[in-house]
Amino acid sequence: MQIQGSVAVVSGGASGLGEATVRRLSAAGARCLIADLNADRGKALADELGGAFAQTDVSDADQVQAAVAQAAELGPVRAAISCAGIGWVGRVINRDNSPHDLMPFQKVIEVNVIGTFNMMRFGASAIAASEPNDDGERGVLVNTASVAAFDGQTGQLAYSASKGGIVGMTLPAARDLAPVGIRVITIAPGLMDTPLLGLLGDEGKAKLAADVIFPKRLGAADDYAALVQHIAENPYLNGETIRLDGAIRLPPK
Repeated sequence: MQIQGSVAVVSGGASGLGEATVRRLSAAGARCLIADLNADRGKALADELGGAFAQTDVSDADQVQAAVAQAAELGPVRAAISCAGIGWVGRVINRDNSPHDLMPFQKVIEVNVIGTFNMMRFGASAIAASEPNDDGERGVLVNTASVAAFDGQTGQLAYSASKGGIVGMTLPAARDLAPVGIRVITIAPGLMDTPLLGLLGDEGKAKLAADVIFPKRLGAADDYAALVQHIAENPYLNGETIRLDGAIRLPPK
């Protein structure tokens, strides 16, 4: 996929992995539509980089459809990258044997799975309207799972289920979209140094980094963004989930 002159829609693009992706793709010549709930950060980043912003709850189909339509006004949409997501901590039953609340489980599924599905279906529809290149490719969908999809820890039931759902959509979506020349790849990040982990402080982050095999550090947001760029530019990557984790395998706790 040719990044220069293309339009990319990035959900969760106002911070963390999404912001790094917006910055990298913009530097490579794309115009990015930032779809995020945070209007202040999203507008500021869009103004800085010459992109656009749409306040978007990815679990709301109408808002995602409107964001993608706004992106299409900027030029040919070639990429839809899903970085928006939330987490929740809770066991199947609590210490007092009471059951896991249904509401937070549903909310995590709504944002992470249905939100990703919304970005995929509306993003793919817009990408399919663009002209193919010489290989017949029109663009790419990049989704964000987590190593928790495979190594879910104690208390990660909802989060792991949601990320496993994203992994499970990858291959069938790639098969669905092959006739129109759209590739689908999922990235499963490990322990990434995002604003959420920043709440742990330096000592807490150092303890987490000690479990990473190599390199002995937390992943950087730009590590993720660099992989997004490579996926966009490498036409033979398709239908796969790529672990971006320094070879870590999460323990039960």
